[in-house]
Amino acid sequence: MIEARTFQTLVLAASFVVTGTSGDIAASRQQIKATVDAAVGPIMKRDAIPGLSVGLIVHGKEYLFNYGRASIDPDLPVTDHTLFEIGSVSKTLTATLASLAQIDGHLSLSDPVSMDLPSLQGSPFGNVTLLNLGTHTPGGLPLQVPDDVRNVDQLIAYLKAWRPTYARGTYRTYSNVGIGLLGFLTAESFGENFDALMERDIFHAIGMNHTYINVPSSEIADYAEGYRKGAAIRMTPGMLWSEAYGVRTTASDMLRFVEANMNMVAIEPALQKAVTETHTGYFTAGTLTQDLIWEQYPYPVALKTLLGGNSCAMIFNPRPASALSPPEKPRADVWINKTGSTNGFGAYVAFIPEERCGIALLANESYPIPDRVAIAYAIVSSLCGATE
Repeated sequence: MIEARTFQTLVLAASFVVTGTSGDIAASRQQIKATVDAAVGPIMKRDAIPGLSVGLIVHGKEYLFNYGRASIDPDLPVTDHTLFEIGSVSKTLTATLASLAQIDGHLSLSDPVSMDLPSLQGSPFGNVTLLNLGTHTPGGLPLQVPDDVRNVDQLIAYLKAWRPTYARGTYRTYSNVGIGLLGFLTAESFGENFDALMERDIFHAIGMNHTYINVPSSEIADYAEGYRKGAAIRMTPGMLWSEAYGVRTTASDMLRFVEANMNMVAIEPALQKAVTETHTGYFTAGTLTQDLIWEQYPYPVALKTLLGGNSCAMIFNPRPASALSPPEKPRADVWINKTGSTNGFGAYVAFIPEERCGIALLANESYPIPDRVAIAYAIVSSLCGATE
């Protein structure tokens, strides 16, 4: 994990690259690349990251920069077409599908789980709402689906036997189980396969034409090899994996998704509404506001605040949550973000609608989350405006 002094050095170095050369004139691509180079270089070396793709939107203009290797053996460079596993950033796409299902009348986030799974009626989990699933507030789910749960029947039996640790809506406990089940129930509400729904109604509808849950054979050559301390590794499918962490994509496609989240691309009005409504604030927990999967902070935001909100403590430890009543409508003056990891990949996505600025960091090493936040903050604070 990178030291606080190194964080400051990254930010100052990146800021100097732009302000020291461009004055009040908008930064050129060369200056922007120098800023990105200054931020990513030290951390790539420090964390032994084989390859990294940086997608960047600066006041509405898109940039893409690639570094290092998509594979060490065979030796292949990262390109604009390289596919990365994005881990839990996948949850934001699942949340978008659930939001679309609500707009189309297939479900309501206020519905209890038992409405779609009648076998859970009368059980504590049957009273959990779909909104609880999408905001990590059911009452104490584990991070991962238990190893002995391998099919839908076993999942339902597990949920039937589940007993809450907390009253629903009072604690945030980050979980793959909740969002995984939300994705599963969303697909059930459409009466279709989740993977096919995502491909048609989210990926292709937004224009993410190189984004997959199941990578087709024609694209395998672009699928980066993941690494964990030098050993090659890729994701192993498991129960609810598609819904919780199964997406593979390019930095360019993630930028397209970020642009959709900032209402910068032309998509169907219902889908745009669905995307935007995932930014509704439902709970506060620690320093963050919990949206539908997305996490947000008032902007300008301090680096320390982002580090706290994206810390291991926020992922692994229960945090008291307070419901926002009424929920907070989507705002432009916020920093919205999400991290994602698999065993061999690390991702971070953040955007500021008010500034029309955003960033997508995709790497084929599961490097420390604070270092991802450091890179993003150094770049965005240098190129996109105010910080604290």
